[in-house]
Amino acid sequence: MAQHFLLSAAARTLSLREIYKAGEDAAYETFKRLRWQDGEPVCPDCGSVECYSISTRRKFKCAACYRQFSVTSGTIFASRKLAFVDLLAAICIFVNAVKGLSALQFSRDLDVQYKTAFVLAHKLREALAAEVDGHTLDGEVEIDGAYFGGHIRPANFKEDRVDRRLAEHQTGARRVVVALRQRKGRTLTFVRPTEAHGVDIASKIVSRMAVVYADEASHWDRLHEGWIVGRINHSEAYSADGANTNQVESFFSRLRRMVTGQHHGVSPKYLHQYSAHAAWLEDHRRRSNGQNASATIALSMRHPVSRVWAGYWQRAAA
Repeated sequence: MAQHFLLSAAARTLSLREIYKAGEDAAYETFKRLRWQDGEPVCPDCGSVECYSISTRRKFKCAACYRQFSVTSGTIFASRKLAFVDLLAAICIFVNAVKGLSALQFSRDLDVQYKTAFVLAHKLREALAAEVDGHTLDGEVEIDGAYFGGHIRPANFKEDRVDRRLAEHQTGARRVVVALRQRKGRTLTFVRPTEAHGVDIASKIVSRMAVVYADEASHWDRLHEGWIVGRINHSEAYSADGANTNQVESFFSRLRRMVTGQHHGVSPKYLHQYSAHAAWLEDHRRRSNGQNASATIALSMRHPVSRVWAGYWQRAAA
């Protein structure tokens, strides 16, 4: 029997021991290489390659516009306080957690405040989500939705309990994650009040030449107006003649384990970032942890300063 990829040595190409053994200078060079081609600095203001190093600190000065900048200027890591070796280790820990990572555990592993770990994790999620901005799906696409949050704890005594299905007893925090997954492709996620919003989402990001697979929920009937659609009745079978939503259900399995097993509850305000993180992990589960760490750094260094998370705890975020 063939060995599963995740159990093989090929899946382990980066470790915390290697990161700290190599040291701060090697981590710094890694960030330089993944931000700029060949590690040669480029001015983030005017784009000039005529830059020189300031010998007393890790900064550069542009010979054209005279701006001083660092390797993290203009990225989500701008104004960082962590050393580069600690930042690289944080990313290694983050990508190794295949079912997500709680901010509390993250803070303990890095020996930083909970606030620091919470914001850093969300900055990384924001950068990962940006990888599929503007992405469209074609070929065979599965669509489905799953509800998260809004749990109402039942009262202790039976006579005090209410019907938690009724709208007047809801908390207002329940949201549905609508996921569209291209077979052998990417997974795109959206947070909406109801699953029926998935039809409008599909009309914007799914090619009209695609074949769409959905379950028997009545709101998916509208899909037949724009696509060839395969339907599967889950009360009878999980798959029939190629019609199934097994891959998108696999994503929801990962997301549920992330939410219930790691985070123990997610605010609807940030559910879109957790779902995008789970989708990224699902789509790249066959890559080594070293490749995923390098991809995460590259995406982070291309992503601008976060308007949501910069100054979050000071309520300065836009």
